[in-house]
Amino acid sequence: MSPKAQKSNIVLIGMPGSGKSTVGVILAKMMAKDFVDTDVLIQLEEDKTLQEIVDTEGHMQLRKIEERVLLNVNHQNHIIATGGSAAYSDAAMAHLSENGIIVFLNADLPCLRSRITNYETRGLAKRPEQSFDDLFSERFALYSRYADITVDCSQLTQEQVCEKILNEISR
Repeated sequence: MSPKAQKSNIVLIGMPGSGKSTVGVILAKMMAKDFVDTDVLIQLEEDKTLQEIVDTEGHMQLRKIEERVLLNVNHQNHIIATGGSAAYSDAAMAHLSENGIIVFLNADLPCLRSRITNYETRGLAKRPEQSFDDLFSERFALYSRYADITVDCSQLTQEQVCEKILNEISR
């Protein structure tokens, strides 16, 4: 049995706008697994939106909260959509990879720009002056480092992305 087959979770990582939440829901239906979005877990636990956390406590506090929430994710047989900044935490990524195949949904900058219209108000864990291009460059290296599977999804529908993930997992 391959190491991939022994892990029951699929963990989606990638930039905001790469499709983690949408693909996660579709993939969960296709695979008969439960779905969890860790951004929603953060908002429920903090009783604030991500943007409210960034506005009142700063982006580094959002990253700390995200790490705490991710370290408490102990699901089996789930599709887990993480926040775009999950990859900043080595501890959280190590924890998620113990029982999860890490899938990087890689979308290029033009694709992400066409999908993200609310960059300044989306609740991103970024430095206040940080451009989207800089954030992309900074995070791309992290996503690439942690990924077991990378799916280039800029030109694909969400269903096609799911098919690619299923094909890669079954190898």
